[in-house]
Parts: sequence; structure tokens; C-alpha cells
Amino acid sequence: MKKVLIALDYGLSAQKIAEKGFELAKSMNAKVTLLHVVADESYYTSMDSAPFMGFYGYDFFNIDKRDSLIESSKNFLEKIKRHLKDSDIEVVAEQGDFPSVILDTATKLHSNIIIMGSHSKNWLEKAVIGGVTESVLAKTKIPMFIIPIKEHN
Repeated sequence: MKKVLIALDYGLSAQKIAEKGFELAKSMNAKVTLLHVVADESYYTSMDSAPFMGFYGYDFFNIDKRDSLIESSKNFLEKIKRHLKDSDIEVVAEQGDFPSVILDTATKLHSNIIIMGSHSKNWLEKAVIGGVTESVLAKTKIPMFIIPIKEHN
């Protein structure tokens, strides 16, 4: 059976990436795994960099103190799974370096394709920050399906 790994961040684009990736996976009769990588805990607590507000009504600023970020990430992925209406979707939340965890997970699951979004950034942002999708693309031997995301202010 074919396997598709859809890597998601908490950005508002996660819904589009999940839906488009799921659509492709279903056209291939593939098993779907949703992945979220927790890399930097400060990303989840800063009001300035919190891109996940409002996604399916999930408010990460009200995370139960007993919940870890991994458990919260799994809850986030479970909400996406319910939105996609497919109980066979597997959800995986891991902590570590974004590209490394994505590639390790894809290899471990024997994924046939990795699906990710690519946020539009200007040349300076790409040069200074780089991009997770670009980094995965540079290091993988697994085919990728990249969904362009245009972010408007």
C-alpha cells in the first residue's frame, strides 16, 4: 500500500495543506499520516509569532498546564483528522529539528511521498532564515508534493 506523509505546522495554511494533501493521497489510494514537529517551545508561547490562533477554534494559549506540547500537537492533528473525516489517518507528533524529524519519520513509515507547504517569502527571508520545505527537499530521496502558500497581511 502507498503511504503519504503530510507535514503540518500550526499556521493558518495547515488546513489548506491538509486538505490538498489528503485529496492527493485519496487519489492514490494511499494511507495518510499527519505529522507535526515541535522544535522550539518559545514558538508556541509568543504572541508575536503565534501563527496558529483560530485554526478550527483551537486556542493554544489555553493549553492545560498538564498537557505537554506533544499531546497538544496530537490533539491539533486529531482535529484535522476529524475535519478530513477519515478515521484511518495516523497522527504523529515528535520533538526535534524540523527537517530531520520529517525525513526520519518518512523513512521509518516507508512513505512514498512527503507533502508540505511552502510559504511565500522574499529572497532575504529565504537567504537568512531558509525554509523547512527547502531543507527537506535538498536532503530527501523521497518524492515531494509541495503546496504553495501565499500569505497576505
